[in-house]
Amino acid sequence: MEDTRILIVDDNAEIREIIHVLLEGESFGIDEAADGEAALLLVRENSYDLIILDIMMPGKNGYQTCLEIRKNSNAPILFLSARSKDSDKTLGFSSGGDDYLAKPFSYNELISRCKALIRRYQIYKGKNMDLQSGTGNSPADGAGSCETLIYHSLEIDVRREEVRLDGSPLTLTDTEYAILLLLIKNRRQIFSAERLYESVWNEPYYYGANNTVMVHIRNLRHKIEKDPKNPTLIKTVWGRGYRCD
Repeated sequence: MEDTRILIVDDNAEIREIIHVLLEGESFGIDEAADGEAALLLVRENSYDLIILDIMMPGKNGYQTCLEIRKNSNAPILFLSARSKDSDKTLGFSSGGDDYLAKPFSYNELISRCKALIRRYQIYKGKNMDLQSGTGNSPADGAGSCETLIYHSLEIDVRREEVRLDGSPLTLTDTEYAILLLLIKNRRQIFSAERLYESVWNEPYYYGANNTVMVHIRNLRHKIEKDPKNPTLIKTVWGRGYRCD
């Protein structure tokens, strides 16, 4: 998997080295950056399948760096931080992160999270997976092999993985796109936070994942809804989950 590249961003050289050795042992190609500015330069020059981003760094912190990265890349971002409060995680997801791992972390947990994020990203880049079952190209609701999905003011070109709102292109993260595509392909089905997480993140639901789903839904609504506080495209079914009608 040497053609799969990961960028490690951390001001602590020892932590960078540990992560580098671990992931290189899994045959990933690795680049390193000691701060946010160096990371941004690398992201502009290279294509990555995963970015591992520390939060507490001199200069641009991880949140600020993530916001800047999202202007150039939709690669999944895994935050690493000693700060593990829910508010810290929410801020990380709000700035465009896909996952959050608190320090200290187990090596197996890090590798597992990295592989899950990379696998999901590469599958969606390949445009050949049904999000509901994990196999084939047969979305529900009669979408079949249709390459373009129309839902109210949204238009999704599945082949190019492009989304337009009222004819104007939208910039979505990989996770936001996956959530939107899943809900639209399975209209009128209610997805609980657990089912949504396991379908999109492709890993078992865990305590705290509900907050992860909620933040990504909120970010997505801010991009596609005319009034995010009164959504009409992605609806909340109180006590049950989310759906597109």
